Amino acid sequence: MAYRVSLIPGDGIGPEVSDATRACIDALGVDINWDVVLAGEPALKEHNSLLPESTLASIRKNKVALKGPITTPIGKGFRSINVALRHELDLYACLRPARYMEGTNSKYPGTDLVIVRENSEDLYAGVEFAVNEPKTAALIDYINGISDKKVRKDSAITIKPISIFASERIIRFAFEYARKESRKKVTCIHKANIMKCTDGLFLSKFREIAALFPNIQANDVIVDNLTMQLVMRPKEFDVLVLPNLYGDIVSDLCAGLIGGLGIAPGANIGETIALFEPVHGAAPKYTGKNKVNPTATILSAMLMLKYLGETEKAVILEKAVSSVIKEGKFVTYDLKPTRDDPSAVGTREMAQAIIKEIKKELKK
Repeated sequence: MAYRVSLIPGDGIGPEVSDATRACIDALGVDINWDVVLAGEPALKEHNSLLPESTLASIRKNKVALKGPITTPIGKGFRSINVALRHELDLYACLRPARYMEGTNSKYPGTDLVIVRENSEDLYAGVEFAVNEPKTAALIDYINGISDKKVRKDSAITIKPISIFASERIIRFAFEYARKESRKKVTCIHKANIMKCTDGLFLSKFREIAALFPNIQANDVIVDNLTMQLVMRPKEFDVLVLPNLYGDIVSDLCAGLIGGLGIAPGANIGETIALFEPVHGAAPKYTGKNKVNPTATILSAMLMLKYLGETEKAVILEKAVSSVIKEGKFVTYDLKPTRDDPSAVGTREMAQAIIKEIKKELKK
């Protein structure tokens, strides 16, 4: 079957890891027509926009996109191009697996977690009021007039909306994902002991929806307690469902458990559109140096193949990546025992080693 997929190479190291990923996908023999579109600095130079409408139109048309990392320039346009993409396309579910692979520098063998992060609201909703602005002063006066808790006049304010709609949607997604993937437990992460209205709502909806999935274990953990438990007993957790900010922080922690952001893939999924991207950033200091680990982007493409129904090819790709990392010969500096190991290879060389393993698997 032929597919048409929007490809956003990104900026910084984005084009390098995107090229490596595309080469791996092509080696698998999946029939993908790549619709290459721009976002970030390349788009600003060519279209005078960090996120051109033509890029959004391509993704809306193709329904599936693969994206390299993007740096949002400070002081220009969006707070975050990544957040803007998720909001514009209503990619409400952020899926970030954290699975141990032998050969990494992980101290937690056997870790196998999945982060399900709500993408559309919470403190990332963008409802902000800058310090000393008239509308901020008016908001503070209003709050102080109706609340026993007072806000200082020299405050900046960020609103944290947590809705019934978004909470139910992401929690149901987490349970349905767990059922589809034969996962045994879903844990709700919150701070409802302090934020009784917002996180309290999220927790109450979790308990309601958990009752509809009696064959899946359900429990909840306060977010600060979770961070301690994860670094002590990560194997006790399976699927974690979290509001936006906690999901962002905890997913990086989980990436650390398995060896770093270099091997942490991600997916952003909506009702009809999905965008796949690595968790890590664009690392502009390494631009053009053929140095960085392409694994996170390659594994994000593996998630994309699963989404497209190309499960067999996805398994081959994951196995090829795992074999190269386990052998430890043709891997980038971050996957060596020490980061200054002279035997480390570059982005392209690691991708070629993965392609070699793909070809071996295809011959079986």
